Amino acid sequence: MATYKQIQNWVKRNYGFSVKTCWIAHVKEMCGLESRKAPNRFDENERTNPCPMSKINPIKQAFRYFGMI
Repeated sequence: MATYKQIQNWVKRNYGFSVKTCWIAHVKEMCGLESRKAPNRFDENERTNPCPMSKINPIKQAFRYFGMI
């Protein structure tokens, strides 16, 4: 499985914008991939920074590139 840094670099190189680690975690959850809970997360059941709809597809493309989905 690719690291968050690898995913961030791939999206930056191919789409020209930076992604937040919380966005990656959100998309991983949407795809049914396992991710650890961040120690600084306030509420286990609620996201304070969900991934914007326009950023989901590029992150999923990175997952496909790295063979995660």
